[in-house]
Amino acid sequence: MPYVNTDEARVFYTDSGGRGQRTVVLAHGFFMDLSMFAPQVEYLEAQGFRVLCWDARGHGATVAEPDRRFTYWDSARDLLAVMDAAGVDRAIVGGMSQGGYTALRAALLAPERVEALILLDTEAGSSPPEQIGEYRQLFDAWANPEVPIATLAEGLAPGLIGGTALDQAPWRAKWIAGDRGAVRSAGECLIERESLLDRLAEIDCPALVVRGEFDESSTADKTEILAEGLPGAGPAVTIEGAGHAANWTAPEPVNAAIGGFLARLTSSVAP
Repeated sequence: MPYVNTDEARVFYTDSGGRGQRTVVLAHGFFMDLSMFAPQVEYLEAQGFRVLCWDARGHGATVAEPDRRFTYWDSARDLLAVMDAAGVDRAIVGGMSQGGYTALRAALLAPERVEALILLDTEAGSSPPEQIGEYRQLFDAWANPEVPIATLAEGLAPGLIGGTALDQAPWRAKWIAGDRGAVRSAGECLIERESLLDRLAEIDCPALVVRGEFDESSTADKTEILAEGLPGAGPAVTIEGAGHAANWTAPEPVNAAIGGFLARLTSSVAP
């Protein structure tokens, strides 16, 4: 299993292989891990793309000190380190929710390395005060062994994943079996992220913005602001009937949107 060591973490990633192919790098959402992109990896491999996925700090198989503070700028450097380890100079960078926060920062840190952006159920703003309070309550309860984790998982899954109980079941199982304290610093990173709304105009690469119709986190207004703020983005694509994790619960229309975007991207650079 491939890892890359940074100054502050041992980052786990997967590589579909195929050196010399155009590469897509995917960053997952909070409380999830790289396996959430299984439907996209299968689809993109079939389309001839190499795909890198990686686990963010506090999630999955990546190893980091649970109490060591970090920001999404550090996560963006982790993403670039994964590209370095895989020998990828330039890639199409995608992210879902917090993965989108990371992808945007990677495009600002190293624009020459980001060919395009795929932004799924994400936004560019900071956490509003009322959301910060909700987050702190959730993370305090999550780290408290006296609070039944199954109850927390049951309450979290419908909003965070969406879809059916069957869609949510693998994530509930992971949360119940996982290390409850691992997300402490990741939670602070989420809460304390700064807004990038005033920097979106600096990101001029092509961008695809996708949102589940019933996503209550990345609302229609937030998504519209993101799409309008990125010079290379067209109108946001809405996935009917889907929630926050549209790429997991409604992979076919999400993959179709990604495939159409990549086809247009390919045709625009063809000689």
